[in-house]
Amino acid sequence: MRLNRTDRFILDELQNDGRLSNVALAEKVNLSESACQRRVKALESAGVIERYSMILNQQAVGITANVFVEITLKDQKQGDLVKFEKAIQNIPEVMECYLMSGDYDYLVRVVVTDLQDYERLHRDKLTKLPAVSRVRSSFSLRAVTKRTQLPLKST
Repeated sequence: MRLNRTDRFILDELQNDGRLSNVALAEKVNLSESACQRRVKALESAGVIERYSMILNQQAVGITANVFVEITLKDQKQGDLVKFEKAIQNIPEVMECYLMSGDYDYLVRVVVTDLQDYERLHRDKLTKLPAVSRVRSSFSLRAVTKRTQLPLKST
């Protein structure tokens, strides 16, 4: 799907407030309510809008630590990659996982309540993932910037 300026405007507004009503959105993007709804449905159908979500304040819910974990596998066999990726998706503390180029195979962001919680996660889950040979962790001291909105440039 090719995105035009109006589509990008709609997406910017929905990224800013996913609970925006169709009436309010239509007014903001200068469309009729029916035209706006058709465009949003088309963006959803095309997979441009993946899902709607709520963002919680980690501190407020007691999940105070972000840990960035570099994971190296024993080898790069396709079967091992598939098993690892399937297994890591079942760990609730894993917020993001990326297959990487470079010195390690995966970069994983996990969230935990404290150091003891991370020790448990490391011991009971991360080191027991299929084909893992090395786990290296870095603790975030604080977030400098954290975005959820993609930078959609006008065309």
